[in-house]
Amino acid sequence: MAALLLRTRPAATITVAALHKPAEVRGMIHSAAGGASSRLAKAVLLDLDGTLLDTAPDLIGSLNDLRREHGLTTLAPEPLRPIVAQGGAAMIRHGFALSRDEPGFASLLQRYLDIYRARLSCQTRPFPGIDELLAEIEARNLRWGIVTNKPSWLTRPLLKQLGYLRRAACVVTGDCRALHKPNPHPIFTACRQLALTPPECVMVGDAPQDIAAARRAGTPALAALFGYLEPNAQVADWGADGLIEHPLEILSWLAPALGPSSQSSPPGIQTTL
Repeated sequence: MAALLLRTRPAATITVAALHKPAEVRGMIHSAAGGASSRLAKAVLLDLDGTLLDTAPDLIGSLNDLRREHGLTTLAPEPLRPIVAQGGAAMIRHGFALSRDEPGFASLLQRYLDIYRARLSCQTRPFPGIDELLAEIEARNLRWGIVTNKPSWLTRPLLKQLGYLRRAACVVTGDCRALHKPNPHPIFTACRQLALTPPECVMVGDAPQDIAAARRAGTPALAALFGYLEPNAQVADWGADGLIEHPLEILSWLAPALGPSSQSSPPGIQTTL
C-alpha cells in the first residue's frame, strides 16, 4: 500500500471523517515529491494503545464489567473507542458521570484498573498489518520499540502475554505523569537506549501528544488514522510528517536492510518513567 505523506499542511482542513469520503477529498493527503528518502529511519517507536494494539475491547469491557457490578447497563463500545486513548480516569468520568474530585471516583478508578489487569489480553489484538510490519522491520535488521504513557505494571504483562515483550528493542512506559508525552523525554530515552539520534527514528501514534512529543524531540512523526481518533479530530493540524491509514505504510519511511553490525543495542530494554 502506498505511503500517504504529508510534508506541508494542506490548504483545507482535513478531519478523520473527511478521510473516509471520496477520492477528491482524500487526495489532499498525497505523496510528496522526494518523500522521506532523505531521512529514512533506522527504528520505529510505536505508541501502544491505538497504534500497536487494539486494546479497546478489554478496556471498554472492563468498564462495562464495573458498571454491571453497580447495577448499571452496559454501554455501546463504538462511542467509547476515542475515550480509551484518554486513560482510565476519562473512562470513569464517562462511565459514571463523575469528576476526579467527587467522592467515590478514586475507588471506582482503582476497581476499574483491577478488573482490566485481570483481563489484559482477553480480546486485545494487534491492528491488522502490525505483525507483518514488525516481521519486515526485523527482516531488515532494523528495530522497533514502544513509547507509551501506559504504566509499566500494565504494559509489560500485556506485551508479554501477546508475545511482543522480548521482541521490542525498548519499552518506555509512563509511570511518572510529569514525563508523559507530549513531554519529549520518553522519546529521548528510547533513542538513547537504541543508540540512535532522534532524527534516525520515526514515532507513530494516534494522539496529538504522540506527535507533539516527537516534534519536540526532533523525531519524524506519523499519525495513525486507524487508531482511537475522534471523528472530527483536526489531524492535519497536529503537525505530523505523515498520515497513515495502515501500518504497512510505515515501511516507506524506513531504511532498507541493514547489516547485523547496525544492531548496536540489545533487544528487550525496558524503562519506566
